This record gives sequence, C-alpha cells and structure tokens, in this order.
Amino acid sequence: MWRLTRGVLNDYRKVLRKPQSGSSFLIHNKIHKCYESSTTKDGSPFRMAVLGSGPAGFYTAYKVMSSIENAVVDMYESLPVPFGLVRFGVAPDHPEVKNCQEKFEEVASSPRFNFIGNIEVGKDLPLVSLKSHYNAILFSYGATEDKKLGIPGENSLQGIYSARDFVGWYNGLPDKASMAPNLELSDEAVIVGQGNVALDVARTLLSNVDSLRKTDMTDYALATLAKSRVKRVHVVGRRGPMQAAFTIREVRELMNLPSVSFAPIKGDLFPSDIAKLQRTPKRLIQLLSKGSSTLDPQAQKKWSLDFLLSPMSFESSDKASNTLSSILFQKQTLKGPDKYQRSTQVEPTADLLRLNTSLAFRSIGYKSEAINGMQDLDIEFDNVRGVIPNDSDGRIITPSASGAHIPGLYCSGWVKRGPAGVIANTMEDAFGTANAITNDLQNRQPFMRGEEGWTALQAEARRKGLRPISWSDWQKIDAAEKDRGKLVGKEREKFPSAQEMLATLE
Repeated sequence: MWRLTRGVLNDYRKVLRKPQSGSSFLIHNKIHKCYESSTTKDGSPFRMAVLGSGPAGFYTAYKVMSSIENAVVDMYESLPVPFGLVRFGVAPDHPEVKNCQEKFEEVASSPRFNFIGNIEVGKDLPLVSLKSHYNAILFSYGATEDKKLGIPGENSLQGIYSARDFVGWYNGLPDKASMAPNLELSDEAVIVGQGNVALDVARTLLSNVDSLRKTDMTDYALATLAKSRVKRVHVVGRRGPMQAAFTIREVRELMNLPSVSFAPIKGDLFPSDIAKLQRTPKRLIQLLSKGSSTLDPQAQKKWSLDFLLSPMSFESSDKASNTLSSILFQKQTLKGPDKYQRSTQVEPTADLLRLNTSLAFRSIGYKSEAINGMQDLDIEFDNVRGVIPNDSDGRIITPSASGAHIPGLYCSGWVKRGPAGVIANTMEDAFGTANAITNDLQNRQPFMRGEEGWTALQAEARRKGLRPISWSDWQKIDAAEKDRGKLVGKEREKFPSAQEMLATLE
C-alpha cells in the first residue's frame, strides 16, 4: 500500500469537501476555477470518452472539466450503475470510504457530462467506432480479474475461492451473485495473501453477522454468513511482517473485533530495537506485538498472520475426492543481512507445513484485461502486467514504435499503473493524466478528430437494440435500492442483477 504524502492527503480532503450551501459544483459550465483554463483552438467542444465509471474515471473527468472550459465528457459503463470499485469493492463496514461518491455526483450534475450505462465498449459497441467521434478516449476501467497462484489443485478442487469474487459477491456485483460460497465446509479458513483485501475477507468471516446487518451488504450474503462454521482464520503470506502489504487500520479493526483473539507472532520476526524504525512501521509492529484485546479463554473465534509460507499445492484427502482438505506450504526464510527492510526478499527452505482446511481464499492481487478492439487503435496491451503501456503520465504509447504517443489515447487508475494504492492514490494518478491531456491541448499536440460523441453513436446503439442507462435512470435505480433498504433497516438493498435494475425503469 502506498504511503500518502501530506500534500496528497490535503488535496484529497479539498476535493472531497462539500460545496457551501447555495453553491453548485457546476454553474454556467464553470467548474471550480482553481486551475488554469484551456480550450480547443477553434472553440468547438473538446469531446472525451471515458471507459469506466470508478474513481479513476470520475477524478480524471473532474480535473479535465475543471481545466478545459468547453470539455464534454461521455462516460461509458458496462453495468447499469456507476462508481465501480467504490460500490462493489469497498468493504460494507467502511461506508466513510464511499464519501467520494458525493463528489462524483457533482461531476455528473454538469450539462457537459453524460453517463452511458449498460453499454460495454468492445462488445456492445466496437471500440474503433468511438475513434471518429471523440478528441480523446480515456481508459479507466480498472481490474476485472484476479491473479492466480498457478499451483496444483487450484482450478480443480471445490472450496477454493477468489477473494475478489467473494468481495464482489457480498457487495452485490451482478456477475458474482450466483457464487454461493460454502462457508459450512470447515471451521477453519485459509486466506493466501496478506493485503488489505485479504484482511477484509478475514474480518467478514470473523465478524458477528448481526454487526453487518445495518450495512449495505447483500441480504443473500448475510444469510450465508449467518450459517458459517468458520471459527479460525489463517492469513498467510510469503514474507515477514515488515514486508506485508496490509495497513495499520485493517489490522487494528481485526484486533478490536469483539470475542476474537489473535495468535501471537514470533518475536524474532520483529527488530529488537523498534525505536529506530520510522513512524508507520513502528506503529504497525507495536500493534502486532500487542495483539488482540480479547484473550483466548474469552474468544469465540481466532485469527493469525502466518508468515514465511509459500503455497505449493491444494490437496484433497484422496484421489477420488474433488473437495479441498489441506494446503501444503513450503517454509521460507528472509534473505540478506537485514531481514527487517521492506524490500527484503525470501528464499525457500527444505521444510514443509500442511494446514488442514476445506475452505480457502486466493488474495494475491487484481489484474486488468484488454478490451476487444484495442489492436484496431494500435494499443499494445501488456497481458503480463495487466496494464496499458503509457509514459507514466497517462499518455498511451506503442513500445514497438519507440514509445510514441498514440494521439488522443490516455489511461488512468489501475489499468495505467497496476492494482495498488487507495482511493487518494487513484485521485492523484487521475489528476496526473488529466494534466497530461490539458497540457497536450495547450501545446497543440494532435488529438483525434472528434465530432458529436455519444449523440452520433446513439443511432448505432438503437440499431443493436441496446438499452443505455442515463444518469437520471441511475438515480431512479438508486432511489429504489434505498427504498428496499428502508424495509429492512439499512441504507440500501442492492439489486443483485442487471435485469432487476432495469426492471425498475419500466
């Protein structure tokens, strides 16, 4: 997880700050004139298509519309609803993280912004068809898949789940609604990976389900969690506590769960003199050393951070069974003279460890995938890293052509830099891409031709029988979900399928 500088945090708070009463984010097409304004050479609208409606797309749109006074943004989203990872990836018990939606709603209130939901570019509309109707295309669609371990049994045994899919399932992501994880298989669960998503999964499994009923977690997830047998959770990582990817907040929340204890960590994994550490690692080590406020005798559930273990195989009890029964790990040791550096690597030992379980979650990172038709725009998607090649400022480049920028094509967010960081990092990254777009316009760099944007593409959508969702349509879906939530005493009850979302508009 990236550490935020004071400047980034201050910028993030400023952007999230609500406007004063009586003010509007967009009045007469003026958006917070805190940036130098730019315009097209002939005064015609600067049309930008944004693919993806998560934080990266919205923050880039916000900054572009702030900096280019005649910018018109058309935001395409494959689902009928916006907000991407904020809606489907943020833990339900972290509602404050979703406050950025208020800023996104202000962006969407502009007459220079169009939301086009329920349209998957690359499938419903060819990507190449956007080229002649926009000056710029921004790719900000995030990470749609998760990384795999590539070990025996991973794809063949029942009881092994993707943490990404699990999070999408309890958050109401339509294509994960039918996942139906079996949490009655075992009283022990093993999570492979030690990032914040892994700790979100652990906290969900260990929490009293009644504490989650007031959140926007789906009703079917609550019903499944209520029947869970899980009492013990192992969160396993290849390296040590000084190299782990989780953050202090996530650990603290697990330590403070009522009636949940924490297995102590061996002292030799910590430096003997923590006073020499910088503030953040020092606080983390102090937290891990202190452990849980609940002791074992009073605990109903328990969790642990199991370090220096690399998974070798998922195994069943016998060849005839297709159900997970254990995971075999190879023990690791930290390399080099200083094993307390964050960059310290590991090497395998000859020792093995087996954890018996019938329930496992893979949580080793997300990965973006290419959109159909990228090759028609000369985009050379990096399938290994899961990113679009760019110059680090968001300009899409062609590595095979000496890194030349493809005019009018940009990217931001995880598809630009990989799946790392929190929303504040995404905002900073998105602003960087928006600055590149603005600077290119000011410096008269070439863009695409651009004509009428979505207006010109609507006819093609109608011919194909597509049902595009506008922002006002989304607001109706939003209201319906909130009405459903009131019936059960929660903020909202999400529709579990796109069909049910669309049915509210009939």
